Amino acid sequence: MADEEILRQIQTLVAEEHGLRDAETPADRARITQLEETLDQCWDLLRQRRARREFGQDPAAVAARDPETVEHYEQ
Repeated sequence: MADEEILRQIQTLVAEEHGLRDAETPADRARITQLEETLDQCWDLLRQRRARREFGQDPAAVAARDPETVEHYEQ
């Protein structure tokens, strides 16, 4: 997946998240949690790709990490 594709996916997910938050119901909470996890994975993948590119490595050699790993990063 190219960086542009990842960024488009991020934009789509953020738009959906904002739409759900505008009129959030208890039923929407599970979907919002899922969106947050997927967004974290996308941002992490994008950071991995950029770091590899910066150091002359192949950015295509990375893969999205599982949500449990990404969710436990310190901000």
